[in-house]
Formats: sequence, structure tokens, C-alpha cells
Amino acid sequence: MPYTLHAPAAAFRAFKILIAAEYNSIDIEIADFDAAKVKTLSPSGKAPILETPSGTVLFESNAIARYVAKLRRDTHLMGNGSVYEEATVDSWVDFCANQIELPATVWFYPVAGYMPYKAEAYEKAKTDLASALEVLNAHLVDKTYLVGDAITLADIVVASALLYPMKLVCDKAYLKPFGNVVRWFQTCVNQPAFKAVVGEVTMCKKELLAPGQEAKKEAKKGGNAKKSEGKKKDKKEAAPAPPPAPKKVEHPYKVMDKESPSAFNMDAWKKTYSNAKSYDEAMEKFWSTFDPEGWSLWFQVYNYNEENKRTFMTSNAVGGFQQRTDEIRRWAFGVMDVLGTEETLLEIKGIWLLRGDTVDHMINANDDANWYTWTKLSGKGLAPTDEVKAQVKGYWTEENELEGKPIQDSKVFK
Repeated sequence: MPYTLHAPAAAFRAFKILIAAEYNSIDIEIADFDAAKVKTLSPSGKAPILETPSGTVLFESNAIARYVAKLRRDTHLMGNGSVYEEATVDSWVDFCANQIELPATVWFYPVAGYMPYKAEAYEKAKTDLASALEVLNAHLVDKTYLVGDAITLADIVVASALLYPMKLVCDKAYLKPFGNVVRWFQTCVNQPAFKAVVGEVTMCKKELLAPGQEAKKEAKKGGNAKKSEGKKKDKKEAAPAPPPAPKKVEHPYKVMDKESPSAFNMDAWKKTYSNAKSYDEAMEKFWSTFDPEGWSLWFQVYNYNEENKRTFMTSNAVGGFQQRTDEIRRWAFGVMDVLGTEETLLEIKGIWLLRGDTVDHMINANDDANWYTWTKLSGKGLAPTDEVKAQVKGYWTEENELEGKPIQDSKVFK
């Protein structure tokens, strides 16, 4: 019986276990997550859970990570072998559990849809995480790694806890005071053992906002503006008018909507796709309304599919790509699939419907689009063939198999 890990897909608490296993060349199978089964295996009833070859069970992510790290002493994941250095590694593992994980999750969980956004909790989480990063930054001022001169479980645990914040919410402005932390984090995630589990890590450029967060900010701005107007009216002498603010440049898609309106309605199509009685009915409606003069279809293939090692991490990469495409959501629809198996090759492919006749606006909105090859299937001057229609239908409606390969995951951007 092999080692078997029970954990939700793309859970950061599973990353440290799997990365430690990579360093120690230990094969761990990842079971399809079954919350009911986890409750029968764990005294706490919570994941992650590790089933060992002997049939015993370990629970709590840090305990499992320590166990996996200690299965081989020659890799020194627990330090150089001294009791003191092992305790130092444990110190950082505990520091992470007590000082990093809570504010980190309170910040990025609302963005990921795991909990509702609350302004007070959001502000406190950012402040508390900054305090933890200050400690890390000071410690790393003259060090490459947290303990000793090589990667240890301390680095693995802390970097895993910071992975989603670094990708989703900690933008450059927030991280500016923590240059040593950024250097250390990028060193860690670019190690082969990290990449084998979490893939390529793209640092956050602009903080992603949780549902409801953006609206509250806009409402606040509007309220301030009204108050300001009231104060101005009360003044007996008006101050000299400030120079007009530079005119905001409209998004190219907005300009396109004004100058070259299309009869195709994206919102209507998204509702049709979601609510149609069958996919056949939805696709029939799509082709009857599709406007190739105003919209185009694109086939998307990831350029580095050979680097996709684990299904759940590949699926996570797809989710991240779609999150970073949010800027053009009004003018885009797409389905991305993870095809193949871990034993053969995992491929990320998809088909997108975009406003206009170019993929440039997608690339401008989402830097990750540069890592894909985009092939135009239909658009201005290129009517969809029967073959293209079959291909689009396959990618947008099939749930089990595509191109003779099993579909491991499918995500819809709408």
C-alpha cells in the first residue's frame, strides 16, 4: 500500500507535504477528495490526512509534513542533524501556523470564494500579515534560507502558506518594504521540487478584490464626492478651479462597442449557455447569433504542457489564468480543459470567444496569455467551418473526453 494523501484540490496545506515528498523522493498518491471518508479516518474529521503503507493514519498538516521530512535524514529537511537546528526548523513551522496562516487566509479566502468579504477583517489581516513579514524580512537580511544554508521544512512550510497571497493579493506596493522576503520566496518557488508541485508562480501585479469589495470602495468614493460638493456650495468665495483631470482612456473594447456595435449579445449568450435545457440547444442558439465580423473564436494551447506534473496543480493554473482575465469579462467567454493523465501528459487547452478580431486585448489584460499559442478559428473574413463548429462544441460541452484524452477538469469563464 502506498502513501495516500486526502486533501481538497489545490489546498495550500497539502503543498508543504507534497513538496517535502519531492525532496525526499517519496511517492504519495492523491486520492479523490471525499469529505465523508476523511471524517472516518481523522480524529478531528478534517483534511489533510495521510494513510501510510502500514495502514496507519496521520492528521494535521504540519505533523504530516514533519513525518514526510523525517523519512529521509540525508536530505536534511529538518536541519543538519543537531537537536538545536531541528528545533529551529520547528520554530519557523510554529511561527507560520501562529502568525502567517490566519491573516493570509483571512485576506485571500474571500477572493477565492471561501468566505465572505468583511472590511474590518480585511484591514486587520493585511496589518497582521505585514507584521509577520517584517519578522521574516529582518531575519532574512543576511540569509538565503530560514535555517542553515539549504532548503529545510521551514522554508517549505512558510513559502506554501504565502503562495496564494503572493499570487493573488500581495501586490508590489504591499511587498515593497519586504524585499528580502520576496527574494527568498522567489528562490524557493523556483526550485525544481517546488515547481513539481505548484508549477510556475507568477507574482501578483494588482491585488485581486473579493466580491463586494470593489462595490464598497466605489460607494465610499461616491459618498465622499457628495460631501465635498456640499462643502463647496457652503463656501462664500469659490476657490480657483483646478485644472481638469486628464481624460481617462477608454478600454479598446468599449471604443469598439461604440464605433462598431455588434448584434451579438455576450450577456444573452452567457445566460443561454447556463440555462439552456441542453448543450445542443445552446450551441444551436450560439451559431444562429454569432457575429464573425464583430467577434472571433480562438483555440488556446499552453506552451509548456510538459511541465504539468499534477492534475490539481494544473487545474489551479487554469483557475489562476481565468481570475487574471477578469478585466475583460464583459467581452470574453471561454472554456479551458485539463486533458490527459499524470502518467502520460497533462495539457491545458481551451477555446475562447473574444470581442473584435485580435487576441491582443486578452494579452494586455493578462500577462499569462503570453505563455499560450492562440490560433484563430473564426472571425472577420473567416467563417466557421463545420470542423470548427464541431471543435467549438466539443470544448464547450464535452465533460468526459476530448481529442481521445480524458478531461481531468474543465473551467468556464463567463
